[in-house]
Amino acid sequence: MNRKQGTGNRDQGQVTDPRSPPPSPQQNISARDEILNRLRSQAREVDPPAPWRSRRQFEGLAEQFTQALTAVKGEVWQAKDFAEALEQLGQIFRQIEAESAVADAHMLLDEVDLPGRWPEVQWHIVGRTEGDLREFAATADVGISGADAALAETGSVVVSSGPGRSRLTSLLPPIHVALVPTSCLTSDIFTWTAARQGKLPSSLTLISGPSKTADIEQTMAIGVHGPKRFIAILYED
Repeated sequence: MNRKQGTGNRDQGQVTDPRSPPPSPQQNISARDEILNRLRSQAREVDPPAPWRSRRQFEGLAEQFTQALTAVKGEVWQAKDFAEALEQLGQIFRQIEAESAVADAHMLLDEVDLPGRWPEVQWHIVGRTEGDLREFAATADVGISGADAALAETGSVVVSSGPGRSRLTSLLPPIHVALVPTSCLTSDIFTWTAARQGKLPSSLTLISGPSKTADIEQTMAIGVHGPKRFIAILYED
């Protein structure tokens, strides 16, 4: 008899009936509002973090960029100005015997009559030339882009997409040439993002040399998933 009474007391004082209904939505909302109100009451003014200051210091950004990009099988061609950069672009065309090229309408490239300068090359200018861009880029000999930034630490070129600029330019052709002004040079990605202003584009691509991949045995292959050759023409502006 005593054992039955003890069980009854335990049921009444400590154990919840599993058949009891769950809390109503109104009860859940009230609990949530109570928690949020407590958090709001404890809100306080805080000072924003100090601007990022890179720990990376390079005596020469151009030299560091060249060294880093060359180390990952990229190429850097030096030019004293934009006119010489275009001459070097022509040298690349002759070297690879280019018959077709796709180019972004980007910055100074937008001011150059590329088909008029190299009429022997079939051109597709992004945003201007009619036809299927993807189909053309997939068979083009070379893709030409500008650059948003050049990161000296890693030898990376930052290329954005948007009106007149396509990721296909730097991805599908077997050779990608980026025209990079020295004013784009910065020490690293953190310094660049801290100094950058405006809205982010739909896509940002960091290009560090040609496409590279490796299998489980760490055998490196070049140009499997993208360009097998990447050339940055670095010119003074």
